[in-house]
Amino acid sequence: MRASSLLVSLCSPAAAFRAFPRSDALARTRVFTTFERFAPAMAVMTTSAAPPQHGGESALEVAERIERVLAAKTRSGKSYDQLAGELGVTNTYAAQLLLGQAQLRPETRLKLEAAISGLDAADLFAMTACPMRSFDPAVLQEPLVYRFYEAITHYSRAIKLIVNEQCGDGIMSAIDFYLDVGTSTGVNGEKRVVVTMNGKFLPHIEQRAANNMCPSPRD
Repeated sequence: MRASSLLVSLCSPAAAFRAFPRSDALARTRVFTTFERFAPAMAVMTTSAAPPQHGGESALEVAERIERVLAAKTRSGKSYDQLAGELGVTNTYAAQLLLGQAQLRPETRLKLEAAISGLDAADLFAMTACPMRSFDPAVLQEPLVYRFYEAITHYSRAIKLIVNEQCGDGIMSAIDFYLDVGTSTGVNGEKRVVVTMNGKFLPHIEQRAANNMCPSPRD
């Protein structure tokens, strides 16, 4: 797997780093070099009223921050359900915060500091920046993750038919969205995984010319 293909596809720098063995120092160096090369071009333009854009960490710094934060969570002995309860978020959102895939809001930062002791102030500050949300394509090689991918793709047409039937022509938002992971006990006493996705329905619009406030110019 080339470092450039990992980073251009917006993969997580920490995951991309771990995709190469420690012995392949050159490949790891290319991971960070490529990420730092493309990251500025992917930055989002903001106004002064927008959330802070102080995420000036290198890919290595991001990977190390995530490692420190996860280590602090492990030392706390708390589960993601326990952490989520103290933060007032879903368990997957709590995990996303630690993984740098969600923005740590001011009020949640105070709760996180209280919930997990030993978090570095600089790390907490970095977590309040607008994150570079991404995923590493190599994660699909992990068996648990691939099963979810397999289930969604296998049932995708059936899901679409039912959503269209119940809601109309549109999509489910992954932004106005809640994801929760739990368990249940089956009829034979086995533990079963329950994943609930709760997203706002966004209907496709009919693009009426009269409602288009910014038509393209015609030469």
